[in-house]
Amino acid sequence: MIEFINENTEAEYESFIAAHPKGHFAQSHLWGRQKSAWEFKAAVVRGMDGKIKGSMAFLIRRAPLFGRSMMYSCRGPVCDTGDEETFSRLIAAAKILAKRCKAYVIKIDPDIPVGNTDFKAMLERHGFECVSRGESFESAQPKFVFRLDLKDRDASEIFLSFSQKTRYNLRKAQRSGVEIRLGGTEDVDDFERLMIITGRRDGFIVRGAEYFRSLLDIFGESARLYMAYYEGVPIAGAVAVAFGDKVWYLYGASANEHRDKMPNYLLQWSIICWALERGSRIYDFRGVSGDLSEDNPLYGLYRFKKGFGGEFTEFIGEYDLVLDRRMNFCVGSSIRLYRWLRGLLR
Repeated sequence: MIEFINENTEAEYESFIAAHPKGHFAQSHLWGRQKSAWEFKAAVVRGMDGKIKGSMAFLIRRAPLFGRSMMYSCRGPVCDTGDEETFSRLIAAAKILAKRCKAYVIKIDPDIPVGNTDFKAMLERHGFECVSRGESFESAQPKFVFRLDLKDRDASEIFLSFSQKTRYNLRKAQRSGVEIRLGGTEDVDDFERLMIITGRRDGFIVRGAEYFRSLLDIFGESARLYMAYYEGVPIAGAVAVAFGDKVWYLYGASANEHRDKMPNYLLQWSIICWALERGSRIYDFRGVSGDLSEDNPLYGLYRFKKGFGGEFTEFIGEYDLVLDRRMNFCVGSSIRLYRWLRGLLR
């Protein structure tokens, strides 16, 4: 049986994805509320016992000028990866939804490691095509991440698993007098200022204070802003979100001054300790580049996250089920032109 989630079944849906090994915050209705410019819809499949056994949430957005929509399932579906019957029914539901909203494409980037060739073959049998665009941050979600296994481990064991350099930098931050505080919405303006500095330094476009304020409000106790201070001045910050048995590092920023005090190491350690307190199974450091050459400008980010002892994980990437090839080409060309112009402006 296929059904779409409504206000009467929302709590049941949230409980299912929170408990499932493939559950992800981006499949939660909370993330749908955060992405207010998109419409959120979720489909579920029930087993013979009436319980949910698979789900898939979509963010839907109308393409300006074209009058058609794109459907995007961020880190979906949530189901047993070898259960093709459930997957098929979820895709059937997605096509029903696509017809209703006049979608020209259904995009997914599943939480599936690249080595799962059976799942990739299943995607292809259902008409999906791989559209991953490079080894860095070209896709909507990072294709390469570091994940730290926390299950049945305590803080001292995890600390000792860090590289010698990472342990040294953590201790240096503590000796230097860096103080970590749990921030609230009143600290978002300071974090935004640090984000702007970081964006200018590293060449990326940053989100505004209202985005982060909304994230903290919507996710409540499941989202945290950590701020690092030196002599009472905020010098770095990090935003993390928890869902189910996982915690994700979402955003980080730092001032140009006092980077030698290593505040980012202490921020990461604070988030890991929070994940341990929650009993989380995984801490996800999120994206790094898949180009591991030392002359890559992003190699420093890889080296920083690698030092915490996580597993370098490559996902299968972004896949499209194209429903209207002509429209997909037109919208895709417009997006590429926009990104090119944005790059010139940057």
